[in-house]
Amino acid sequence: MLKIRNIQAFYGNIQALRDIEMDVREGEIISLIGANGAGKSTTLMTICGVVPARHGEIFFDGKNITNMPPDKIVALGINQVPEGRHIFPFLTVMENLDMGTFLRNDTDEIKKDLEYIFELFPRLAERRSQAGGTLSGGEQQMLAISRAIMTRPRLLLLDEPSLGLAPIVTRQIFDIIRKINKENNTTIFLVEQNANLALHIADRGYVMENGAITMTDTGKNLLSNEDVKKAYLGI
Repeated sequence: MLKIRNIQAFYGNIQALRDIEMDVREGEIISLIGANGAGKSTTLMTICGVVPARHGEIFFDGKNITNMPPDKIVALGINQVPEGRHIFPFLTVMENLDMGTFLRNDTDEIKKDLEYIFELFPRLAERRSQAGGTLSGGEQQMLAISRAIMTRPRLLLLDEPSLGLAPIVTRQIFDIIRKINKENNTTIFLVEQNANLALHIADRGYVMENGAITMTDTGKNLLSNEDVKKAYLGI
């Protein structure tokens, strides 16, 4: 589904990504782990066209999307839930969800997706008229994921979904991520510092250090890898 080939990206003269190569197959959950500043979020933003690639190519379903405008990439079926959630704080829950349907006009299907979201996140149904900025951190993360689902993505990019959340809420969010993947056949590309959780739900994983991919394997194998245990699992 997604092919990343020899991508380099920079912030000014500082190189953030160094010839990275990755593949994401349809229906998978892929986890990208690494330390702060390793280049994980930059990888997602380069896929989405927010950070330009200076070298290399990105293909989605065989189509070259390298440096394509972000709105065109969303229209193709790729959507990102950014780090820090970035909901619209002064809009209600419903208005935030409506923003996810901006490129859609299939009213009946939108209603079905809304019902599905309220089944996934009953708390959002209870707070549908409440301003997004008044929600708890966990509820805002639920809203950010739900807004992305309303675009009907084929590939969902999740950037640090556990950031700032209590452990019990984090587990709930990860259970929902698995459910979205299995029930909707939505392919998931997950960037996450909680390497243990990320690799537990991943079909395959990548390890990033200093802007380069240094290791890739199944999620299960990475969990048992001694170097990964020492560096990222605290074992």
